[in-house]
Amino acid sequence: MADTIAETVDLLYTIDQEQLTLDQQIALGSALAALAQAERLEQINERLRGIHQVLNGWALRAATAESR
Repeated sequence: MADTIAETVDLLYTIDQEQLTLDQQIALGSALAALAQAERLEQINERLRGIHQVLNGWALRAATAESR
């Protein structure tokens, strides 16, 4: 997903906004807002993966301690 976001960012920022109609400028603004949201969701997803790993580690240690 990160590669797709990076490619989209590159594409969006290469658009010459002065050549766009008002409707196209509005659409570009919407696309940039959606992109920012996608980037934020990816950051949240990365943090959740880290939390998941920590919790799995705790659960594994607890299961190992119980089996002793």
